[in-house]
Amino acid sequence: MLLAHQHIWSEGRAATTEELLLCHTAEHVNFVRSIEDAVWLDGETLCTATTFEAAALAAGTAVEAALRGGFALVRPPGHHALAGRAMGFCVFNNVAVAARAAQQRLGLERVAIVDFDVHHGNGTEAIFRDDDSVLFVSLHQWPFYPGSGGPDDQAETTINVPLRAGSGDEEYLEAFAEIVAPAVERFQPELVLVSAGFDAHGADPLADMRVTEEGFRELARGCRSLCDQVAAVLEGGYELETLPRLVDAALDGFTS
Repeated sequence: MLLAHQHIWSEGRAATTEELLLCHTAEHVNFVRSIEDAVWLDGETLCTATTFEAAALAAGTAVEAALRGGFALVRPPGHHALAGRAMGFCVFNNVAVAARAAQQRLGLERVAIVDFDVHHGNGTEAIFRDDDSVLFVSLHQWPFYPGSGGPDDQAETTINVPLRAGSGDEEYLEAFAEIVAPAVERFQPELVLVSAGFDAHGADPLADMRVTEEGFRELARGCRSLCDQVAAVLEGGYELETLPRLVDAALDGFTS
């Protein structure tokens, strides 16, 4: 697990049990920890004897990114994970744990999470749905997995921006300028965390969007402009030939 800050790299760390329990039930944490053989937690999420270590490293590195203003380059991703169970490749909700830990460690009253992964971050939404100290804003393909985040799924601190299949830079950046940025600015967060998924790229095999390398750079730059304190956590992105370039473009946007 790597933590990037101003293009300087360092190793991450595992989340403590206490940090995981900020967002997850003890039953879920203990169950993942206890796995000794290969077990399917849902139709997409395989758990083995090493999964707890990997998922705890992902969550802990996300916490460090939030505290230090970095970009947590981690696997497994996290934004589908619910308080009590894994879902959609996600075991622990990295960005949610990071948000809670930052509130606790830094004494923050308001944290905003901006999610531009191609899938709706249903787990993050569920964890913070009734918490007005965390704003959740998601740009995603809809209708699409996991089926949530439609145009009627809105609340005071939950803003979903469903986009049609085939959307690219123009649609994403227009939605960001017209909906995402004004919502975050009204909320006045002390920290913005970004669920940075890159599966909206045209070459990604799991979705049908057309965001380019430059589009991700501009999305990251837009997120960086929302608050003095910004950090990011890697979510999806499944085309391994293009993913390094897309992450590098986003790093450029976050730091320029």
